[in-house]
Amino acid sequence: MMAKAAKIQDRRQSRPAPSKKFNLRRNVLELRSLRNVFLTAGACLVAALGAVPLISVLYMLVVKGGARLNLELFTELPPAGFEQGGGIGNAIQGTLATVAIASAISIPIAILAAIYLAEFRPEGPTSALARFLSKVLTGFPSILAGVFVYAAVVLLMGGYSALAGGVALAVLMLPTVTLTAEGAMRMVPQRMKDAAIGMGCTKTQVVWHVTLPTALPSIVTGVILAVARVAGESAPLLFTALFSNYWLRSVREPTASLSILIYNFSSMPFENQIELAWAASLVLVLIVLTFNILSRFIGRPQV
Repeated sequence: MMAKAAKIQDRRQSRPAPSKKFNLRRNVLELRSLRNVFLTAGACLVAALGAVPLISVLYMLVVKGGARLNLELFTELPPAGFEQGGGIGNAIQGTLATVAIASAISIPIAILAAIYLAEFRPEGPTSALARFLSKVLTGFPSILAGVFVYAAVVLLMGGYSALAGGVALAVLMLPTVTLTAEGAMRMVPQRMKDAAIGMGCTKTQVVWHVTLPTALPSIVTGVILAVARVAGESAPLLFTALFSNYWLRSVREPTASLSILIYNFSSMPFENQIELAWAASLVLVLIVLTFNILSRFIGRPQV
């Protein structure tokens, strides 16, 4: 009986003490609550102030540039000084042509470089140097790319051309696509690669059939973002593609572009050219916005 009473006493002593009831209601007068409200309101205010310039620019583009959106704008050539009407068709053609040339040059080189950095030589002095140079080039001033291509291509070809403009834009696209593609390939689970190697695949087959298909959405997102960035560049094209008032017939000819057309027409004293500059600005913003929306849509995680 003594032993049984001792066990009961020990059991009572080992029971946890009844928990205290806490008041879970929020007191708005507490210092922590007041600080939270103040910081939230401050963040919302700063975000609203940051959105004011963006909204105002978009509003002006829609109001002033939207008035000239018609079929003639996309199919006609730019007018002379005192002429009325006209369009920006050759500038749209030149922008798309230079961006296409830049993509054709930079994307294969960037993806091959990313494969080397991510799969074949992930460590080593050469890979470290390549990554460092790529990161440096992401902040490379675009006008310096134009000067470089002017000396390396324009002087060699003997004149300005759409091809030289595409090369200048390719220099700007290359580091962005390389770093994005390498990061996408590194995100592919190692067990998928090990399983392919266990089935007898070579390193090349693993890259071609496992790594690239798995990382493709992220790679495409990086490519589209790089394209959106260079589509609005003007400084490199001033040194390479220059400008033209005619349709592009050969990549060895100078070509117009939306950014250079905006630069030229916005400083003219003619109302018609200024209106065309606003319309070209709106078209350029819509093109860049389309690329950004595509990158978000393609790069979103698949459920």
